[in-house]
Amino acid sequence: MAKYKPRQIRCLYVVALLCAVVVICVCVGVFLHRGCSDGNFKHAAVAADSQRCSEIGRDILQQGGSAVDGAIAALLCTGLVNPQSMGLGGGSIFTIMDKYGKVKVFSSRETVPLAFKADLLKDCPSSLQLITGSQWIGVPGELRGYQEVHKRYGRLPWASLFKPTIRLAREGFPMPAYLSKFLSVPMIANAVKASPLCEVFCRENRTVLKTGDTLKFPKLAETMETVAEQGADVFYTGSIGRDLIHDIKASGGTLTMEDLRLFKVRKQDAWTIPLGGYQMHIPPPPAGGALLAFILNIMKGFNLTPSSMEGEGKAQFYQRYIEAAKFASGQQHSIHDPIFGTAGNASYLVSSDFAARVRAKITLDGTHSDSYYNVTSSSDRYGTTHVSVLAKDGSAVSVTSTINHMFGSMVYSPRTGIILNNELADFCGRADRFRSGEQPPSSMAPAILKSRSGDRTLVIGGSGGSMITTAMALSIMNHVWLGMGLKEAIAAPIVFVNGENKVQKESWFDESVSEVLRRIGHRVEDCIFSFNVVNAVAKERGCISAVSDARKMGQAAGF
Repeated sequence: MAKYKPRQIRCLYVVALLCAVVVICVCVGVFLHRGCSDGNFKHAAVAADSQRCSEIGRDILQQGGSAVDGAIAALLCTGLVNPQSMGLGGGSIFTIMDKYGKVKVFSSRETVPLAFKADLLKDCPSSLQLITGSQWIGVPGELRGYQEVHKRYGRLPWASLFKPTIRLAREGFPMPAYLSKFLSVPMIANAVKASPLCEVFCRENRTVLKTGDTLKFPKLAETMETVAEQGADVFYTGSIGRDLIHDIKASGGTLTMEDLRLFKVRKQDAWTIPLGGYQMHIPPPPAGGALLAFILNIMKGFNLTPSSMEGEGKAQFYQRYIEAAKFASGQQHSIHDPIFGTAGNASYLVSSDFAARVRAKITLDGTHSDSYYNVTSSSDRYGTTHVSVLAKDGSAVSVTSTINHMFGSMVYSPRTGIILNNELADFCGRADRFRSGEQPPSSMAPAILKSRSGDRTLVIGGSGGSMITTAMALSIMNHVWLGMGLKEAIAAPIVFVNGENKVQKESWFDESVSEVLRRIGHRVEDCIFSFNVVNAVAKERGCISAVSDARKMGQAAGF
């Protein structure tokens, strides 16, 4: 038998150890691969409002783009597929986590222009209706936001992010089913036919487009091509901006080139809230993240688990949640732009102590008058879009974008193809006055949750105006605490406390629970319109699930 020297023996041990490591790595890899169910992804995913836009974002990631690159590409696409929700005439909030886990917020929300109608808030409607007209237009920040986050986090050339959408806008594509659904509503169809928007959304006989028609944006394609070649400055200081301002003034608006030139993107640290095993990162006011955190902090104290939805526990869960939502409605007055006074300092809303004091006011056997929650009647808001992206390197983007209400102000710029926002309407019922440069209060709350152990990530956000807070809070609780898969968590019926403190539910909500809530004293009714939409991407143990809310006929994409 051959004898080995000590050095040779050590070498054999090293080789054996290396082989063992390789075998273990292979086994772990196989286990993780087998652990991912069908429909999940291994590397990255995008959840936008439509399959087409999710796929455009995914393609950008596959080409080596960053999470920000994928988000921008998906948003540009969404401005065509769901133009009633967002576009270059609006603004957005990006919550961005880099590959090291550091989170920043970039807000390009629209601002009040230098000149505006002094008594504009007297024109705020007292009931749900379209708020249209150039007097409601805020200074658009969308493109400045894209430029800022791309400069910091982008990998692919700026122009490459625009190419897929420019092609769609020029060549046209089948009328989206969700857009067709809205244009079939008489109130919306009549408003479109009576406005310059009919240039895009009507046939030659001035009837609105329907499913089966082809939708094109030829003038917007030219604008995006110019922006792709020359950058965002052409919008804020150049020819595109001059054309836009010309059309706004022609419609009676007050915006000027000086408004565009002065617009700045706000870079901020995210607010970080502990939620059990997670840290939740949210945008600070005037975004709606504080109200979302307030509700979740209250509910966190009830120690929710999957068994919380069993038997009588289900009605108790919704009783507690609805009461928390009512208290949140009573705190909306605290959400203002902090740059314009201390009234915007809503930091107490994310305090565990404040949540505990409010939690103590919630009982299981009754509800109270509006004054108990400090609620004053207000009109609800609907609109907006959201994109969630998780990239291969672990970086993530949660971004919510809007032109505010349905088709914004319904002011269309024929020289640029851009639909303008009606963002100043967000001050209605939430403020007595506003000032130039101020951002309006918002429900937008693009969030990123990261587990303390680092092995789980949830990138989530919602659209639907006032319903954003409700939809996000329930989806997060369903997934993080109640044990539901991401798709089930988002698809679960929404219960919404509206501006009149009534409880509105989706039609498939458990009727036995509804009866319990009515007996307790809640005013429960079915939602006439259900605008709540949540798009999210989650990663757990190496597997990525991505869900675009079926309520907006969306579908996620990944690889």
